[in-house]
Amino acid sequence: MDGILPLWKEKGMTSHDCVFKLRKILGMKRIGHTGTLDPNVEGVLPICIGQATKVAEYITDAGKEYMASVTIGSSTETEDADGDKVLIDSSFKSISRSSIVQALQQLTGEIIQVPPMYSAVKVNGRKLYEYARKGLEVERPQRKVNIYDIELLDEQEQFEGEEITFAIRVACGKGTYIRTLAVQIGELLGYPAHMSSLVRTMSGTYTESECLTLEETREQFHKGQLDVYIRPLEDALAEFPSVEMDAGLLDKISNGQVLQRHAMLQSHDRIVFIHEGKALAVYKNHPSKTGMMKPEKMFSFHS
Repeated sequence: MDGILPLWKEKGMTSHDCVFKLRKILGMKRIGHTGTLDPNVEGVLPICIGQATKVAEYITDAGKEYMASVTIGSSTETEDADGDKVLIDSSFKSISRSSIVQALQQLTGEIIQVPPMYSAVKVNGRKLYEYARKGLEVERPQRKVNIYDIELLDEQEQFEGEEITFAIRVACGKGTYIRTLAVQIGELLGYPAHMSSLVRTMSGTYTESECLTLEETREQFHKGQLDVYIRPLEDALAEFPSVEMDAGLLDKISNGQVLQRHAMLQSHDRIVFIHEGKALAVYKNHPSKTGMMKPEKMFSFHS
């Protein structure tokens, strides 16, 4: 079995838990996920099966879409609702819709984020949450992330109360922390804030409507109908231009040879070589041999 299963990860499980359970359901080991979702987050988690594990990084690097709730009035250790509260501002607040929209606009585009202490980002070979659990603060590396769009989903013109919560939709690039974004929104509005809920509604091209839960996956597998839901690994390569191979190239590319650069690599990072509709290899410019290209991924013939 080769391909991509759009899975709906339910709350209470880690991404690795999903992989572990799927290995048992499908009776195979070669399964991997495409980007960690925290246990308290539900949403789209494409699962790569068989040879499709080789394309997992392309899905991980693709854009994501989230629905999140931002709560103004308190910040937490973890920047989400699971952490202990750090700052509480219990004053009565009155925030206009236009103020929130303006803050969202300021955070659209390329922005700088500092990953939360409770995250899996590594510093000096250790994950940040390992330092955090021991009460240690370390300097965290800043990172640039891309926010393509943020939309305020609530329609009222004025938000009032000691605590204010509103919903947003975020389309973003890889490496974005939505809980950090919630804190940044609060900073622009002048209050402590945290992310109170999160759902991932899209990962790459995979959407909620296509997904199966683990239980639905088990049912379809036992019915022998899971293939209907498995997307071909070529889906994950759709952003790259593809070239149908002629007989002259087939043997060379099947053997992973370094070849003269294809014209398409002058304007693209990668190209996919296709044989009879199936991906055989992903090639990129050779890092040291000018005018040459080399394979980045190789696939054996798959059905």
